[in-house]
Amino acid sequence: MNTVRISAPGHTVTIGPGQPLALIAGPCVIESEELTLEIARRLAAICTELGVPLVFKASFDKANRTSIASFRGPGMEQGLAVLAGVRQEVGLPVLSDIHEPGQAEAAAQVLDCLQIPAFLCRQTDLLVAAARTGKPVNIKKGQFVAPWDMGNATAKVREAGGEQILLTERGTFFGYNNLVVDMRSLCALRQHACPVVFDATHSVQLPGGGGTASGGQRQFVAPLARAAAAVGVDALFLEVHPDPDHALCDGPNSLPLDQVAPLLHSLLAIRRAVNATAGTPTQSAP
Repeated sequence: MNTVRISAPGHTVTIGPGQPLALIAGPCVIESEELTLEIARRLAAICTELGVPLVFKASFDKANRTSIASFRGPGMEQGLAVLAGVRQEVGLPVLSDIHEPGQAEAAAQVLDCLQIPAFLCRQTDLLVAAARTGKPVNIKKGQFVAPWDMGNATAKVREAGGEQILLTERGTFFGYNNLVVDMRSLCALRQHACPVVFDATHSVQLPGGGGTASGGQRQFVAPLARAAAAVGVDALFLEVHPDPDHALCDGPNSLPLDQVAPLLHSLLAIRRAVNATAGTPTQSAP
């Protein structure tokens, strides 16, 4: 299985087998430059203390919001400028999602990894455009896709020259307005020879459950993240916010920023225990 290297100047995060558990985290959407930088700095401090490699994530445009009246973000030009600031001022690699093939080239001028949204994981032109940038690609498994069927998505990226691919599990539709996580999926995704990421916050989302917005059950973020760490994942994906109840997007399923460090402590302990039984190197934490 290949590892994936996500690099900003002076800072490279390597994700894959034999590597430390990595974190991909940030707010759902860029609400303001000030708040984005604040969250990035706080996450960087937490992860530096715990020895957890960090990739910063925030969306410049949420093109798949439930309602046309929902906040979408600042747009690509302004949003990429904010992410460039995170990259330069905080020194973190940055990741964001693209929704159209025409966004790929411009986004790749700033982003260190391009993300394909779950709803768009079968969009051939989007996958090909992302691959052709030469940047790592994080494909979020569609809520409607079986894990073994993600080989079709990875094949599209590889056929277009993309060699560095992450696969992210984010739950599967379970009736109306609900998702369920099958932990077997985290094992099944490995058959595609890509590092596996678990999105603990979108997995507790209640799609469209709020009528004009999605709901969420953030009380289940930590239990699911601990289960995924026990199964064995290469990275954890979290949407975080200092005040989720007033976040402009995905607040109900976002983790409060002050709960990130305690959660990571528990995940590193689980990972050490699992690695100890397997005889593999452990990732220490203070």
